Amino acid sequence: MSNPSRRGVLRLTAGTALLGTLALTGCGRGDDTTTAKATAKPIGDSPATGTVKVWAAQGDADVLDKVIKPFRTANPDVTVEFTLIPNSEYYTKLQSAIAAGKGPDVAQFFPESQAQFLDPSILRAVPDGLVDPDSFFNSLWDAGVVEDVAYTVPWYAYTYALVYRSDLAEKAGVKAPAKWDEMVPFLKALQGAGAGHGLGADIGWDIFNGQDVAMYAWQAGGSLLSGSGKWTLDTPAMAEALQYNASFFTSGTADTSGPTFLDAQPYFVSGKTATMITGPWVIGQLDAAAKKDGWTASHVATAPLPAGASGSVSFSAGGSWGVLTGSGNTDASWKLVRHISKPSTQVSQYKAYGSLPAVMSAWDDPAIAGQPLLDAFLTQLKNTRAFPQVGTWQQVATRLGKEMEAVAKGTQTAAKAASSIQSYAESLGTGTG
Repeated sequence: MSNPSRRGVLRLTAGTALLGTLALTGCGRGDDTTTAKATAKPIGDSPATGTVKVWAAQGDADVLDKVIKPFRTANPDVTVEFTLIPNSEYYTKLQSAIAAGKGPDVAQFFPESQAQFLDPSILRAVPDGLVDPDSFFNSLWDAGVVEDVAYTVPWYAYTYALVYRSDLAEKAGVKAPAKWDEMVPFLKALQGAGAGHGLGADIGWDIFNGQDVAMYAWQAGGSLLSGSGKWTLDTPAMAEALQYNASFFTSGTADTSGPTFLDAQPYFVSGKTATMITGPWVIGQLDAAAKKDGWTASHVATAPLPAGASGSVSFSAGGSWGVLTGSGNTDASWKLVRHISKPSTQVSQYKAYGSLPAVMSAWDDPAIAGQPLLDAFLTQLKNTRAFPQVGTWQQVATRLGKEMEAVAKGTQTAAKAASSIQSYAESLGTGTG
């Protein structure tokens, strides 16, 4: 299974948010959005022709050239040219190409970090009837919508769930925690069964940790933005989220010195840790980490995230596609995007690389439905939210990560950390004015 971690991409997004902010604030969303709606005409069923230039980040797109063979067969007069760019450089190169008017026809985006591109000066509106919005996980579709205009079409999906050592849980006689207050006792029980620490919590204290605390804030009943687009981070729910995360460390069930992101799986298979809050890609990688076929099936289980006061909410992430405003072949570009969004294509992508479908019906295919460890991720994907589609979210999330560290290490109270995050976010604004 693929590892869609895009630490390089997301860090670059935080550092280059100003580029996106300038694009968003300089184009006049109100007037241009009306134009986008008016020009989002339906795409017909005639064969695609001409050349379609596609840019994508290395990873899940590596196999797409082979996966779309049926599209080429059905459209013999079309040429699809793929350019794969390293993750750490992708958004920077894409932004530069767009600014220079030399961008591709079709570009890959990431729902959790695509906000700065969702504008009619950059992307064309998704044509009417191209796809059925209700066929996708709601939050993934919503991540590409601004002011009722859709700019991207979801491709693959992932979210976080609980991955734990089932052998240690059985030894301890405990079941996966269903609620927040069951989490630390569960982790302690796993330690009692032989684990070094109950939870392998990533200690990057960066944007990814910030995404975690946003998830916990939702579980506690909070929000990140108000209905009017104002930051709502200095709230009891945010303080509860920070305190909940800190409880793993103050209870001794997680360690502020490790593991790091790259150490997470070796720690897990060796028993240094017994639980991860992570994405579905790890399921296909643990046998390799353990250097033993079948290790995962006999040692691992998954479960939805423990529920806070407002339930078991996670975030939606993955990949998506958009057609640039400057595309010279929009008809063929949208036909390619439509093909990639078909359930059969997304199942083929899963078989080739492990990318989990963004189209819900594709999960019924035996290739996916027959993988019981994916059940928790499917359950969780049905209860997810999109991160704020604003240009400064990546910077705010990074600050959230740093404040999480302070609370976890006891150098800052949760309430003061929430206040600090709010002040920082307000100083940045949203980049959508």
